[in-house]
Amino acid sequence: MDFGLVLQTDPPASRVVGLMQRAERNGFTHGWTFDSAVLWQEPFVIYSQILANTSTLKVGPMVTNPGTRAWEVTASTFATLNDMFGNRTVCGIGRGDSAMRVAGRRPNTLARISGAMKVIRALGSGGEADLGGGTVVRFPWIRPGAHLPVWMAAYGPKALRMTGEEADGFILQLADLYLTGYMVKAVKDAAAAAGRDPSEVTVCVAAPAYVTADDSPEALAHAREQCRWFGGMVGNHVADLVSKYGAGGDVVPHELTDYIKAREGYDYSHHGRSDNPDTRFVPDEIVDRFCLIGPPERHIEKLRALRALGVDQFAVYDMHDAQEAVIDAYGTQVIPAVND
Repeated sequence: MDFGLVLQTDPPASRVVGLMQRAERNGFTHGWTFDSAVLWQEPFVIYSQILANTSTLKVGPMVTNPGTRAWEVTASTFATLNDMFGNRTVCGIGRGDSAMRVAGRRPNTLARISGAMKVIRALGSGGEADLGGGTVVRFPWIRPGAHLPVWMAAYGPKALRMTGEEADGFILQLADLYLTGYMVKAVKDAAAAAGRDPSEVTVCVAAPAYVTADDSPEALAHAREQCRWFGGMVGNHVADLVSKYGAGGDVVPHELTDYIKAREGYDYSHHGRSDNPDTRFVPDEIVDRFCLIGPPERHIEKLRALRALGVDQFAVYDMHDAQEAVIDAYGTQVIPAVND
């Protein structure tokens, strides 16, 4: 199993770079960041520094979107980084929940994401693409061997199907075992139905991880408070699914939708932060299901279960008060045990 580190690009950028270096030293293979131009600093500028100061770490957004950047600009940015540092980027893409809403726009449609994935992948890998209206372009400066995988974030049934049909990878932002199995199966089945080899779709589960010294009630309570924000972030997507499909469980599982009944709203100025006041509705059960908390052995057990469900990478959301400690604990205790 591969391991990734997910950070927000809060200033100073040097700290983001330093944490990514620490992650690489501890056996992490991927470094991811949020991509929301109003809320945080520009990630692609920082990727250049991360790549220059690491040796093998692959980087990318979790996730970018097709609405805040022109598609050919996104492709050119990835392709330039790959030309400089040797195919060490992954384009994670999705609806752009925070990036679009903070800018007063609606998240992108699946049709727009589909079009963007085709253009970004083709151009970033040295091919040609139609930018609309018959305008076909190709980057003349790309050298042979260029490669840009595109991974799609998804929760809903149509998005899961499209991921299996079109994406190189699937990003699932929660670590609940039942829901992971349910959604991975939906993606793999869609890939098979489209004539693809399901094993070629990389599965990445991303969720907060908080390593405690023991499993005492006090330690677990603190860990839950540091990770409760995640249920609120996921709740934004779940609320959209309920609005579209209803909460009856016929299309979207109750295991995903029931917990947002007490949700009252969301302020994106606290997005992805451990002190988010809009996540008090998230119960302890959801924190335990969606995240990895507790002593190392609990993490190891759950990660092995995720791997058995077809997960290829676990990406650690590291937004809490123990960033360095979690990176180090994973490097010394968790990653070696999982990959033994």
